[in-house]
Amino acid sequence: MFPHYFLNKVPLQSKRMFIKQLYTGCLSEAAYYIESNGEAAIIDPLRDVEPYLELAGERKSTIKYIFETHFHADFVSGHIDLSKATGAPIVYGPLTETKFPVQIARDGERFKVGALTIEVLHTPGHTLESTCYLLKDENGNNHCIFTGDTLFVGDVGRPDLSQKMAEDLTTQDLAGMLYDSLQKKIIPLADEVIVYPAHGPGSSCGKNLGPETFSTIGEEKKTNYALKASTRDEFVKSVIEGLPEMPNYFPINAQINKEGYESLDDVLVQGLHPLRVEDFKKLIEDDMIILDTRAATTFTQGYVPGSIGIGLEGRFAEWAGSLLSFDKSMILVTHPGLEKETIVGLARVGFNKVQGYLEGGFEAWKKSGEDIDVIIDIEPDELMMDLPFDDKIVVLDVRRPTEFADGHILDAVNLPLNEMNDPGSMSNINEDQNLYIHCSAGYRSVIAASLLKRQGIHNLRNVVGGWNKIKELEKVEIIREKSVLN
Repeated sequence: MFPHYFLNKVPLQSKRMFIKQLYTGCLSEAAYYIESNGEAAIIDPLRDVEPYLELAGERKSTIKYIFETHFHADFVSGHIDLSKATGAPIVYGPLTETKFPVQIARDGERFKVGALTIEVLHTPGHTLESTCYLLKDENGNNHCIFTGDTLFVGDVGRPDLSQKMAEDLTTQDLAGMLYDSLQKKIIPLADEVIVYPAHGPGSSCGKNLGPETFSTIGEEKKTNYALKASTRDEFVKSVIEGLPEMPNYFPINAQINKEGYESLDDVLVQGLHPLRVEDFKKLIEDDMIILDTRAATTFTQGYVPGSIGIGLEGRFAEWAGSLLSFDKSMILVTHPGLEKETIVGLARVGFNKVQGYLEGGFEAWKKSGEDIDVIIDIEPDELMMDLPFDDKIVVLDVRRPTEFADGHILDAVNLPLNEMNDPGSMSNINEDQNLYIHCSAGYRSVIAASLLKRQGIHNLRNVVGGWNKIKELEKVEIIREKSVLN
């Protein structure tokens, strides 16, 4: 089901220093718990703050500071709720402007956490306020650095976010700032200093994140393409080139993190409202979004007509943020017992208008005799048998362009899922076409099929297993060899 926090092991811990990386796979996000002598600090907390409070309670420590590396765009931080729960100040780096109380640290300012020292390193580039936090052990030696989105494993932060929000800055300007920050603040550190970034593989905050969630300065100097650039111009070109399209919800989340938000407790009180079938139907008539978060393989077998199916088992919050409207209220259909998990996942990317959930789940809807819809699943070999004999078949590949370029069915149409948030992107699809939809494994194609169904396009099939299974077929290998990509 929905990925929870993973507590990753971290190296080189002393008796007076405890560091824990709390990694959330569905968002590729890393928060950090730092502790010494009964005092703790949290870096880049997620919206749901219970894990940090529980960890501090278990270890009988007091959270003294909440450090933010920048205004996050890919998730809503838990900084405000955590500060209210603990009384700890929220610390940002220079050039930060917010609409709630924070402590603006100076470049080079130091904070004590037990026997440890945390030094502020202002590193503009990803954003103007981007800041890294250098942790020194009880002997004053540099132990590790929390780099936020300034430096990742194998990559650096994308420099186009602030450009979207400030007209007087260009992406090239920010990339140049990032180069200066890395050259002056990060690269001079000793090779053995551990690097703890804010994100791991799969994040859209960079373009080439490596498979690990921590590294060392020395390893990044050897392997990170961005740190190998010999000149500023070469760095700027290499970082900007090939940047993927920014998810639509990034500017929204950055704004929420800057201006503040409704408490998660209030969002849960509103959303955890069970709705009988008749009440659920009335809200459907009010043009609310129906979001079904059951597994993709379950959703296709039957669902409430008009629902958008985004399963908790995948990158749920990310796709919800990319495809759903933040202006509309929504009602939920979930596996019974997963209502809170769903609402928390949505809140992580800024949704706060959940009005309730279908009591008893889809089974209650079905038992009441209401109409249901289905998505027809087919195996890849059935697609290959149908292709030569039906000239109305359109193979709709909803993978990213880079995935499509690595191999696809001849004459397939590439419509990436992230572009389907705009109904206009589906305007060229006709009801008389026989759509066969696939992604890489079957998660995204079900989301796409539900969006198309919602637009009134019902003549479609979902290819189970997606490209991973299609490419194993002998006939497809021949088609791949003949494919010509422009």
